[in-house]
Amino acid sequence: MNASRALKDIVFYHYDPSLAAAIVFSVAYSLAFAGTLIQFMRYRSWVWTIMVVSSAMEAGGYIARCFSGQAPNSQTKYTVQLLLIVLAPVCMAAACYIVFGRIIYHVVPKKARTFKLLWMPPRFITPIFVAGDIVALLLQAWGAVKITGVDLDAPNAKDQTDKGKMIAEIGVAVQLVFFGLFSIIAMRFNFTSRRFKQDFEQRITASDEKYVEIDGREKKLKRNWQAILLITNLASVCILIRSIYRMIDFHMGREGYLATHEWTLYIFDSLVIFPAIALFIWWHPSKYLPYMGFRLPKHAR
Repeated sequence: MNASRALKDIVFYHYDPSLAAAIVFSVAYSLAFAGTLIQFMRYRSWVWTIMVVSSAMEAGGYIARCFSGQAPNSQTKYTVQLLLIVLAPVCMAAACYIVFGRIIYHVVPKKARTFKLLWMPPRFITPIFVAGDIVALLLQAWGAVKITGVDLDAPNAKDQTDKGKMIAEIGVAVQLVFFGLFSIIAMRFNFTSRRFKQDFEQRITASDEKYVEIDGREKKLKRNWQAILLITNLASVCILIRSIYRMIDFHMGREGYLATHEWTLYIFDSLVIFPAIALFIWWHPSKYLPYMGFRLPKHAR
């Protein structure tokens, strides 16, 4: 702790924020953002814009935290870093929904895309979960703004803080419900998708043992599409763990253990979320999926 700065002089944190930790994760997430952006431009995977935005938010959040930690009484700096760090994983969840939807269209033949396969019509998988994600995003943003915007000297400060906390909790709960269901469906698909292996092999043209072509396109794809499904599942687990942490954090409030011990943020948010970005840089969806534009071509639907 800085000897010249006592905890009683710090308004928005219940500890003396670590500049070193903020710098480490600023660098890590900035590198992850750079890698995500390079792959995005390389493969022209326009639907992956959401992951580029998410990684930029994480990098921006920890850079803002560096400045916020050095000015711990600045409401604006505190709010910026909190919003970016809290909301970035919500956008990452949308990226998982999108890539899973593209896996379905890539692997499952049209006649097999039934309600029974995914417990909902496959064509609605992405829209339903993204809609839930947007609701969760807005609620968490609203709650976080209310919490950080409270005048701590006002007589109704506690009531306003509790309202913000409740709104944020509802937002995280919505995310947990939708993302929890999605995670179950995506993990279950690891087993149900095995029946489509033979049909998939019939639809592809093998370039060699490692790469294939599909629909007569010149673009070579990696044959092992199960790899991108596994990465999507791993990223989902990371986001789910972090969402549970945030749910507990908001529920315990500003005086709770999680809010008063900085190490919990870096272990259960910063460290857990990083693989959700980094894994997709190496196992990029465009290496395995043929259509990564904003819209699927009609023949692929």
